[in-house]
Amino acid sequence: MSTVDLAAADGHHHHAQAGWKLAVSAVGVVFGDIGTSPLYAFRETFAGHHPLALDRLHIMGVISLMFWSMMIVVTLKYVSIIMRADNKGEGGSLALLALISGRSSGQRWTRGIVLLGVFATALFYGDSMITPAVSVLGAVEGLSVAAPAFAGLVLPIAVMILVFLFSIQRNGTARVGAFFGPIMITYFVVIATLGVISIVADPGILWALTPDHAVMFFVYDPLAAFLALGSVVLAVTGAEALYADMGHFGRNPIRVSWLWFVLPALMLNYMGQGALLMRDAGALESPFYMLAPESLRLPLVLLATMAAIIASQAVISGAFSVTQQAIQLGFMPRLRIDHTSAATAGQIYIPLINWLLMAMVIVLVLTFQSSSNLTSAYGIAVTGAMFIDTCLLAVVLFVLWQWKWWQAAPLLLLFFVVDLAYFAANLTKVPDGGWFPLFVGFVIFTLLTTWSKGRKLMIARLRESAMPIKVFIQSAANSATRVPGTAVFMTSTPEGVPHALLHNLKHNKVLHDRVILLTVKIVDEPYVAEGERVGLEHLEWGFHRMILRYGFMEEVDVPAALKRVNNCEGEFRMMETSFFLARQTLLPSTQPGMMIWREKLFAWMLRNAESAMEFFRLPTNRVVELGSQVEI
Repeated sequence: MSTVDLAAADGHHHHAQAGWKLAVSAVGVVFGDIGTSPLYAFRETFAGHHPLALDRLHIMGVISLMFWSMMIVVTLKYVSIIMRADNKGEGGSLALLALISGRSSGQRWTRGIVLLGVFATALFYGDSMITPAVSVLGAVEGLSVAAPAFAGLVLPIAVMILVFLFSIQRNGTARVGAFFGPIMITYFVVIATLGVISIVADPGILWALTPDHAVMFFVYDPLAAFLALGSVVLAVTGAEALYADMGHFGRNPIRVSWLWFVLPALMLNYMGQGALLMRDAGALESPFYMLAPESLRLPLVLLATMAAIIASQAVISGAFSVTQQAIQLGFMPRLRIDHTSAATAGQIYIPLINWLLMAMVIVLVLTFQSSSNLTSAYGIAVTGAMFIDTCLLAVVLFVLWQWKWWQAAPLLLLFFVVDLAYFAANLTKVPDGGWFPLFVGFVIFTLLTTWSKGRKLMIARLRESAMPIKVFIQSAANSATRVPGTAVFMTSTPEGVPHALLHNLKHNKVLHDRVILLTVKIVDEPYVAEGERVGLEHLEWGFHRMILRYGFMEEVDVPAALKRVNNCEGEFRMMETSFFLARQTLLPSTQPGMMIWREKLFAWMLRNAESAMEFFRLPTNRVVELGSQVEI
């Protein structure tokens, strides 16, 4: 074998090794939510709000429905198709929305698609409140099976675990993340083994994997089968996490982990639970824990609790990432974002979101008090988000990928039928708790759209009143006294004269030798190449207009970007540079662009947003803030 062949083989070996490492890491982070579904999904189908008879028809029918739901929703829709629609490697509703908006701007239907994508994001927050509550509570409830004497401690222990989980967020998950993969792999191996042991006692359960059992369930008991979908969907909660976490692990590691490891482990456990219930109807109290011999139930509770904590961690991290994307894309005011890892840009911590989530999760646990009650609130946010993802996928197939209608229509019809069936079945849960994620979704949707609309109106008003820059330079450059140093005027609009510059000249009657009119633009892509970061236009008399471009997954650091600019009258020295910011105060308008209550809501959000100084990483001792009043 030649040296070239050896080098190629060695490179291939290292690439494969890296792929397997990523696949193991993906098991730890991505599959926590869907992996903890066996704790409650199968039990809820038979013992939930619409109980089913424990006979062969229903048990085989439910397992068949779960398997084919996983194949259609997770394997076909998310893993095989949607994960191809990445925005430079990043996934999730907002990344997909940015991709669609960037390619189809100006189309009449774009606004409706944007609103759908924003609502999917709003529903995600409802999901990220329920997931930690239901996962941790479902795991800790195993105590009442393994050690009935401790049944009264389930709620206090669950609350303590959740408080601990949210308290450690500020330290970041980089260190803990190293343990996630091995723990989750152990968990999946254990639940698969327990399932196999139960299946051996009743091998006939394997026939449940054929679709005819799901069909027979609907033929013989159509109403019960439809209502059962409301609980069966719990088996696929977390499917959207596969797409959202694609940027961290890549498409292939997630695909490999799902098809070769997670899917088989989950199905073996569900079939094991089904076989157990055929033999012993009394096991319905907790079929997941009853699969284990009595002596091993307590260790299984500990393992399941760790898996639930990992599942919750993934959703909390997801909430931070989605919030960062929403801020960068202009749907949320600036919030304080702490980076918890020097090596990984995606490891962030947002204090406000963390403590709000913790408060809501604990309220949910104390209000609903059991995982069974919480599952009634669970499915509706997930099915709503999945339905919206299918709508976005339709746009991707027809507009971005330009599939022929006869190729796309059968797939979309299948996805829409499945999503609508699940969503309709979950609507029956609204009175029992399904109202909660819908309420949270509508509140957050209102906040997101109010901020987006208010910000656009404010920028439009500032643009209307802005003086043309060339007129200003000609009149001001000759009359004002010039002083040494650099002045950077931050402005949201790359046209006209910033208000802060007009106020500074009016009150201080001086101009610096070098004046930079700086606009930070967030583009519809996750990352911007360093060579495309800076746009520079040299005006007259020491004036320069600069645009800094960032992707919606990047952190904005203005001083770091300026230090790399050397073609603008020399380098930037921070001790000789002053940053001027305008702080807007909103006034109610006689012709409001929004309803008065939304104007007041926007004004409140603007007052409570993090200052531009902290958000743009400006040096605190080099910033001057000047106030201005704006009508919207």
